[in-house]
Amino acid sequence: MSAARPPRRALASVETRTARGNRAEGLACEHLTSLGYRLVTRNFRCRQGEIDIVAYDGPTLCFIEVRARTPSRFGSALETITPLKMRRVVSAARAYARTLDGPWPPMRFDAVGIELTDPPRFEVIRGAFEA
Repeated sequence: MSAARPPRRALASVETRTARGNRAEGLACEHLTSLGYRLVTRNFRCRQGEIDIVAYDGPTLCFIEVRARTPSRFGSALETITPLKMRRVVSAARAYARTLDGPWPPMRFDAVGIELTDPPRFEVIRGAFEA
């Protein structure tokens, strides 16, 4: 007599964390473009950390952190941005700024929270945190 096996889950239906992050960043890019942002790059990585999106909002260069969540009673996606994450984004932004020719434009840190519903709901915070 053999033990009953649990049913297998279809792998195609499970979205990985990386895939969900990429989807959220794509949605954020579309939304930011509709608000007038001009995208520069996505996923800038360096030893100090990562910046999800770099874009201009008018003359201001913005370093944008994207957070996504499925609907939850446990809080918004933006509440998951920790002080440690902010420090890493600031460090990565400093590394990015060193790649620019001077003079530097005004800069700020923005955040985009996405509730992954159909259609998605967005919360954009300009100046979400300081360096």
